[in-house]
Amino acid sequence: MAPDGMTRAVRQLLGLGRLLPLGEAADGAWLAEKAADSVLRRAAAAVPGVKLGSLRIGLTDPDAAVEPAVPPPPGALPPGPLRIQADLTADTGGEPLPHRAERLRIALREAASARLGLAVTAVDLRVTDLVEAGQEPVPATPPDEGHGGRDEEAVGEGSARPDEQPDQQPGGEPGEPETAPEGGAGGPDTGDTARRAAAAAAATAVPGVARLTHVLGAPVRLRDDHVQIELATAPGHRALAVAVAVRRAVAASQEGRPTVAVLVTDVE
Repeated sequence: MAPDGMTRAVRQLLGLGRLLPLGEAADGAWLAEKAADSVLRRAAAAVPGVKLGSLRIGLTDPDAAVEPAVPPPPGALPPGPLRIQADLTADTGGEPLPHRAERLRIALREAASARLGLAVTAVDLRVTDLVEAGQEPVPATPPDEGHGGRDEEAVGEGSARPDEQPDQQPGGEPGEPETAPEGGAGGPDTGDTARRAAAAAAATAVPGVARLTHVLGAPVRLRDDHVQIELATAPGHRALAVAVAVRRAVAASQEGRPTVAVLVTDVE
């Protein structure tokens, strides 16, 4: 299997989805799509009369993506504007459906920006089913089981669906998962062990870090003059702000000021 197919299969197996760019290219941070999904669904639940089905996030325009300032996690999308696309079920009562759709669109955009730091520029919604007033809307498809057909009513802002985009985008070459010991062919050495310990201590001391995670590998991964940190953010903290603070703290903890990338795998 090619490297891009391998990393995509691993992410799907682990339930992470795409690795989305947080903030701008200079921020050096990424967020698992699964973590964004949970936050966006909580925001959508506050909009009456609609229920989200499937939801995906991808680049609005792959050609507008730019090179990240630091080496990205394997298979991560490059920095660029993002598009949310979601299916929904609505009831037939209450305010007109276009008004509710706009409320939902606003809720998703605000949550993506304020809670996470995702640069969402478009939200496309498709109505997959209507239920009688007074009935609880039920998602047409479970959140993790794909999308509906192509004949649903579109109430979105565009046409291209993120699930139709390849995971490999210009400017973000996916790499193969590391299989060799992080300290080199001979195994981790004392210097690398100390570096990892210093990076972990610096990261966990940052307000808003709930814990370090190890979904794609070790919580702290070293590669030459680069450090990758994997973490979960605590409630009440914006994911992007936490990630940027972690990058600074980890860089300051290392000799030579290496580049640092942060991958947020969970948002509590």
